[in-house]
Amino acid sequence: MGSIVVQAFITLDGVVQAGGGPDEDREGDFPFGGWQQGYDAEDEGDTIARWESRDEALLLGRKTYDIWSRSWGVWDADAEGFLGDLTRLYNRIPKYVASRTLSTLDWQNSHLLGPDLAADVARIRERTDGEIRVWGSTELIRTLAEHDLIDEYRLMVHPLVLGRGKKLFPEGFPLARLALTETRRLGSGILITVYRPVRDEAAAP
Repeated sequence: MGSIVVQAFITLDGVVQAGGGPDEDREGDFPFGGWQQGYDAEDEGDTIARWESRDEALLLGRKTYDIWSRSWGVWDADAEGFLGDLTRLYNRIPKYVASRTLSTLDWQNSHLLGPDLAADVARIRERTDGEIRVWGSTELIRTLAEHDLIDEYRLMVHPLVLGRGKKLFPEGFPLARLALTETRRLGSGILITVYRPVRDEAAAP
């Protein structure tokens, strides 16, 4: 069985919106797009490359899919280095998309999830041998958490407070008890923290 892993670039106040660029996600008139820039990209890149080498599938919400299909979905797969490696990986592996509005998906190896999202994701996790990666997709993450379908959170915590923007754990997020399994500081001051849910095995059916 696979594991569903949420990865996020996140600020100290929990914001995960539009870290990559000014036009990545302007929803809510968010003015701080690209806040991740200015940190040591090589430092972060080494960690991301190691994490992403474990990917066997992507699990994305509709908005994140739109962003990724217009970037990773069209970038040069023959590029050298980190960019080319990830482009080839993301093109190759299956991408499962949660959407109530899309009827077709143009990016290769992309699949729409059905109306029973939790059941579909549980089946995907059961038949996948490896990690199923979730990036962005805050609404999807909340749904997954409601159904206890998240196996790990990997967070790159940036020493930055924005004061506004979409949060990974907004008001009303389901109760979650987590165990810290890894912590590491990068040279740029970013803190890597990895958490896994504490599940009551005795209560499992």
